[in-house]
Amino acid sequence: MKYDPTKHDRYSIRLQNYDYSASGAYFITICTHQRECLFGEITDGVMQLNRLGKIARSHWMNLPRHHLNLYLDAFVVMPNHLHGILILHGDRSTRAGFEQKSSVKTEILSAKPAPTGTSGTQSTFATHQQNSKCHALPEIIRGFKTFSARQINKIRRVSKVPVWQRNYYEHIIRNEESSERIRDYIDRNPMSWYLDKLHPDNPS
Repeated sequence: MKYDPTKHDRYSIRLQNYDYSASGAYFITICTHQRECLFGEITDGVMQLNRLGKIARSHWMNLPRHHLNLYLDAFVVMPNHLHGILILHGDRSTRAGFEQKSSVKTEILSAKPAPTGTSGTQSTFATHQQNSKCHALPEIIRGFKTFSARQINKIRRVSKVPVWQRNYYEHIIRNEESSERIRDYIDRNPMSWYLDKLHPDNPS
């Protein structure tokens, strides 16, 4: 089925009067513009990232460097979208109500501060962290999309060409059972790609 922007744009589902800077866990889905498969392909149930996909992954992995209140949990970069769990908390020394996993098959990052170097000086991460700020979820996603798109378009040698859809989807994770179910979904996403409603050939 051909992509129809009047049907297939994924709008951010916001709760009225909800504070998206509040501590909590959020399941995020961000799609590419017109569901274009920019980031690689699925081979035997495994996502094979191309150069653009690696840029998207790198920018996602670097989010905690720029946001003091952010932890990363499970995530996966797919051919035309990204799924990830973001955990916000005002204090990085505590967790946001869920046990953060570090050994799921999908890409999961520890939220611990980077270790110091052998010379005793702070790492680049820790040094940059001093200049980081706490941001609400919309600001975090907007920054990710802006800076990743800029680098992707530089590689593509184009200017101001949309990389991501304007909006994104978020789901507030209420408990550990829900978080485990979403982690499993993220883990299995590459294996179910051809049945995925975000596959460009599938209606949704």
